[in-house]
Amino acid sequence: MNDAAPQRLRRPSWKDPRLLLGILLVLASTAGTVWLVGSLDQSVEVYVARDGLPVGQRLDAGRLDRVKVRLGDLESGYIPADEELSEGAVAVRFVGKGQLLPRQSVGDAASLDRKPVPITVDGVLPEQLTTGEHADLWVSSPDDRNGFKEPRLVVRAAEVAQVVAPQQTFAMSSGRVVILLVPDALMPQVLAAQGNKARITVVWNPTGTGS
Repeated sequence: MNDAAPQRLRRPSWKDPRLLLGILLVLASTAGTVWLVGSLDQSVEVYVARDGLPVGQRLDAGRLDRVKVRLGDLESGYIPADEELSEGAVAVRFVGKGQLLPRQSVGDAASLDRKPVPITVDGVLPEQLTTGEHADLWVSSPDDRNGFKEPRLVVRAAEVAQVVAPQQTFAMSSGRVVILLVPDALMPQVLAAQGNKARITVVWNPTGTGS
């Protein structure tokens, strides 16, 4: 028989290299998990339009919400929610409801070179002619002999600020009002056409360009 007394288990010492190695492995695993989760979450908080923002609309907290999104390489093109908007900032381009707020759509009122002009249009408008779309403005001047002269293009690819039904008047007009953003340089021609009772036609421009 082996009369040797059984050896008692000893508590591991802090100086035990095996214990130190185990602690280092746990720390490395935890750090790796934290880094992996952080690398996967590349979302940023940016501004989003609570409702549609027409050109010229002043931007404030009541008109903007915040949302976290992953933009990747496009991140620099949008305004982060931790960046305070300058006082008096306005929309210089239309931003639809629920859309992110691009940097290029924000400026100051002094930078606007387009003004909203209401154009009364008789007849049916294309259903595509909605806020944010573009339209060409054609004008036919009055002619004593033939009624109206040949139409001429006055404004190309004007942005539609709004399409509204006119308020009921005594004449019960059935026309619709299209509010177009007219460049300052072309404003005299448009106002002259309205003053001369010319026939004004609004044509949807699907490309949104001047070509």
